[in-house]
Amino acid sequence: MAHLTDVAPLTVRFFAGARAAAGRAEEIASAGRSLDELIVELAERHGERLAAVLRVASFLVDGVTCHDRRAPLPAGATIDVLPPFAGG
Repeated sequence: MAHLTDVAPLTVRFFAGARAAAGRAEEIASAGRSLDELIVELAERHGERLAAVLRVASFLVDGVTCHDRRAPLPAGATIDVLPPFAGG
């Protein structure tokens, strides 16, 4: 029987301005949460600069655009944080 502590953690990958605001390209977060909850945790951990990016960012969950930010994230998922990109 699996315990909550046995659930695979999430991998959060930051791109472009999100990477600069977080001060890293990637980090590990605990599982058992929604994207909305993860966003709050990341903003609290890294401060207002990242919080501002997170407010306008798009998110991929295992390569698929997340449309329901309140749905539980799958254990072991990779979350990509994609701020708006300029240029063409």
